[in-house]
Amino acid sequence: QVQLVESGGGLVQAGGSLRLSCAASGGTFNTYHMGWFRQAPGKEREFVAAVTWSGTRTYYADPVKGRFTISRDNAKNTVYLQMNSLKPEDTAVYYCNRVKVLKNGNWSSASDYWGQGTQVTVSS
Repeated sequence: QVQLVESGGGLVQAGGSLRLSCAASGGTFNTYHMGWFRQAPGKEREFVAAVTWSGTRTYYADPVKGRFTISRDNAKNTVYLQMNSLKPEDTAVYYCNRVKVLKNGNWSSASDYWGQGTQVTVSS
């Protein structure tokens, strides 16, 4: 089972930037598509971004397109999320996980195991 540890969250003003990291151990990281999700208070967890196992293709939820960039370093078993132009509505706990693409083209988590997440708070 892949163990996931997210880091890099914090408190930032609107318009600022953060870079999240997710370190994976166990499993074969370089064969997994990986993604980021987030969960705001009182809301369900939602998909944010995905990157294919090779890192050559990326996908984003509409609210973050043009502001967030997902990437990975298979040599370090790590996936990143660069977040720019942050908005208060980006405030949430951010999680990484293995992902899979559904028949309808949407992305979903491919594992029921979640790390502890990292809190991102954007002040207005």
